[in-house]
Amino acid sequence: MKAKGTYTVNKWEENPYDQISSEMKMTKASVEYLMRGEINGKALVEYLMLYKYFDANDQHKSSAIYIGLMRFVGKVQGKDGSFVIEDHGAFENGAASSTLQIISGSGTGELKSIHGTGSYYANQDGFQIEIDYNV
Repeated sequence: MKAKGTYTVNKWEENPYDQISSEMKMTKASVEYLMRGEINGKALVEYLMLYKYFDANDQHKSSAIYIGLMRFVGKVQGKDGSFVIEDHGAFENGAASSTLQIISGSGTGELKSIHGTGSYYANQDGFQIEIDYNV
């Protein structure tokens, strides 16, 4: 089954933990997303990021790769529960895109047996997420 939604960033706290050069750094971010649509709820994620190029004057010109573990709590097409997702992505030219893997065995409630994959894309025009899953 496929489920689609949109999301907004409710919280973004990011701090560097290794300054490699004036333009290259590694950071950790704690993020909270609010999701709406067929995927409806809240997601908390911890990201580790490598900025291959960071532009402090215009962050949309930055280039980064990131990995994260995201816990979603809410409803997927009306089924209530939670699950954890591996998030692997990149930020280039002002847009973030990720591939997602739902971690088998991480589900609770009506989503206890959920497994599957997904993706998201975010740019200045909006934030879209889609998962292809089975329960």
